[in-house]
Amino acid sequence: MQPLHRFPATQPHCSTATADASDAEFLQDVLAGLSKSQKHLPCKYFYDERGSKLFDQICELDSYYPTRTETGIMVDNAEAIGRRLGPEAVLVEYGSGSSTKTRQLLDHLQNPTAYIPVDISEDHLLATAERLKADYPDLDIHPIVADFTQGFEIPTAYRNSQLTVYFPGSTIGNLEPDAAIELLRTIARQCDSHGGLLIGVDLDKAEQVLLDAYDDDLGVTAEFNLNLLHRINRQLNGNFAVDKFRHVAIYNAAKARIEIYLESHCAQTVAIGDAQFTFAEGERILTEYSHKYDVSSFADLARHAGLSVDEVWTDPRDYFAVMHFSAT
Repeated sequence: MQPLHRFPATQPHCSTATADASDAEFLQDVLAGLSKSQKHLPCKYFYDERGSKLFDQICELDSYYPTRTETGIMVDNAEAIGRRLGPEAVLVEYGSGSSTKTRQLLDHLQNPTAYIPVDISEDHLLATAERLKADYPDLDIHPIVADFTQGFEIPTAYRNSQLTVYFPGSTIGNLEPDAAIELLRTIARQCDSHGGLLIGVDLDKAEQVLLDAYDDDLGVTAEFNLNLLHRINRQLNGNFAVDKFRHVAIYNAAKARIEIYLESHCAQTVAIGDAQFTFAEGERILTEYSHKYDVSSFADLARHAGLSVDEVWTDPRDYFAVMHFSAT
């Protein structure tokens, strides 16, 4: 396995400084978000080690169709997808997590050159990379710790390769359309004329199906959402009384998106270091959007970013799509 890269880049001996810098950015984002009239917390901070494990549990729930459906599409169409990506591909995965679906892809690629998983959660990323290296000993695996929405550099050795960005899980839906276009533009520049984008897109569907997926009866999604407050307490000297907040999921039909909140049970004041924030009873912190698309609307969005759709694979219910794009 190649050496770990972090972005922003740090000197190899500065592991403590890296943690401090990460906490400083986390603190800045939290203080800025909670100072808004509509309080919000960036969803990228869900994925500390515990949050990543909780999300893996969510993906196993019967009600959480996206992972299961996308995996089914990958299994059913693995050979066709492998042919589309071509031989000796360099696979760059955004938000790699446990890389479960990636295995289906790697198994059907012809002599892949390298796999570059990119994730914000270092511990989870390294554990996954080590497991993959054990199962794919001949594959060059090059993990990168980064927030892919903020940019990172492809290792020099692979920049002129046939590069495919793999962006599963419909994570693109967490971004509002303008921000999604900007990220897709970045991907188009990375792909250039040497490769393409393979992306998972969650399709719009019945409201109850969506609500069941984002507010499960077992409370795993609620625990995942509330873990963000636990993380603030652990890392940023916060004093959130986590049991005084609850998980809320609603479907905004006008904007075709699920909205996730943490709602205060009562009037209260929360301190984070020296900063204090007041909450009214029923006041909500926005933690996540999950936009839903149809195939044509997402193709239109991608076209504004300089990407043209080549091929689309869906499941029998049209719950989910895996789409391949090339840079134009």
